[in-house]
Amino acid sequence: MGQDFVEELKWRGMLHDSMPGVEEHLNEAMRSAYVGFDPTADSLHIGNLVPIMLLAHYQRCGHKPIALVGGATGMIGDPSGKSTERNLLDEKTLRHNQEAIKKQLSHFLDFESEAPNAAVLVNNYDWMKDFSFLDFIRDVGKHISVNYMMAKDSVKNRISGENSNDGMSFTEFTYQLVQGYDFLHLFREENCTIQMGGSDQWGNITTGTELIRRIGNGKGFAITCPLITKSDGSKFGKSEGGNVWLDANRTSPYKFYQYWLNSSDEDAAKYIKIFTFLSQQEIEQLIKEHSEAPHLRLLQKKLAEEITILVHSQEELENAVKASQILFSKSFKDDIVTLNEKTFLDVFEGVKQAEISKAEFEEGLDMIGALAAKTNFLSSNGEARRALKENAIAVNKVKVNEAYQLTSEDLINNKYIILSRGKKTNFIIKVN
Repeated sequence: MGQDFVEELKWRGMLHDSMPGVEEHLNEAMRSAYVGFDPTADSLHIGNLVPIMLLAHYQRCGHKPIALVGGATGMIGDPSGKSTERNLLDEKTLRHNQEAIKKQLSHFLDFESEAPNAAVLVNNYDWMKDFSFLDFIRDVGKHISVNYMMAKDSVKNRISGENSNDGMSFTEFTYQLVQGYDFLHLFREENCTIQMGGSDQWGNITTGTELIRRIGNGKGFAITCPLITKSDGSKFGKSEGGNVWLDANRTSPYKFYQYWLNSSDEDAAKYIKIFTFLSQQEIEQLIKEHSEAPHLRLLQKKLAEEITILVHSQEELENAVKASQILFSKSFKDDIVTLNEKTFLDVFEGVKQAEISKAEFEEGLDMIGALAAKTNFLSSNGEARRALKENAIAVNKVKVNEAYQLTSEDLINNKYIILSRGKKTNFIIKVN
């Protein structure tokens, strides 16, 4: 049973490190394992998907996943991989964020079933809020030496890093004790013997196994996954607009779908193992088909489909696919009105826009005005005339000549007109 899980992680490229004996431990019985999530926003982002997938595979292999929302630790901030401290949140905000995160996790984990391995969501604020400072340093702090804490990479890097002039606050320094105590608490209360996370969490996780050994007289295990990198060296999970979120209001399903669709061949071959539940056989077949006709981008399409359905829904995927193909659609005008305004603006993000008042538009707008005089899309009326003579201009993807007059019939969603010059260059007139 456990062999399955570790083997699954290995072939998917999701195993960075594990403590000796963890496979035997998993084979003996159903085990509980936890992953911590930072509740500083009311949405997770795709950087969280690897630990989410760890828990999802864990549950699929018959074990019990625990998702821990770090309400208490979110009030402190984890120094691992951070160069500065975080903002601290109040309890009301944390509770709201926790509910939103649970909803997102439920797309991957089964919290509802009666099965013994149903997923559980916990918040460390619930057991830390009544723990006094004196009790904590007496019951927990005395078991871990400062030398042990100083030896951790997360502490060493922070103290000797670029921002070392700012130093490291006592609050952050004690973070590993609080995270370690979480593991001890879950070991005692939930019989949780494994903590999983990104490879940058190894130090914090092993502090927990140390507390379980010293205070709980038991044995805890650690499993970490690699931190995801992109082949071109840019940061995984970031787009020009910042994080790629799992919440449709923060990152539209269209943009989410596009993020995966734009993966390089090398990254897509890696991501499809990590971010989907497709079997080894299915993936090997896809990689083979892709290598025979890379221009069809089969890997990227399958990856983008699977992960968009998981995070959003089949319906949102269909909308995202339609939006992605809309610029080349034969029935462009009919199709584009079916997009909601946010997706419409996402599709045309970065496209040059000009506003024209409703009154001005109703007075009549000819093509020279639309291309140059009123909008400056093209540098002069002469250039606009030449482009029209060359039959290079389209209104909402339909070719037009100089005699064409724009009317309300041309408006998409009552306010947009898309002008194109050739296949690649688009402009948007917004009628306000």
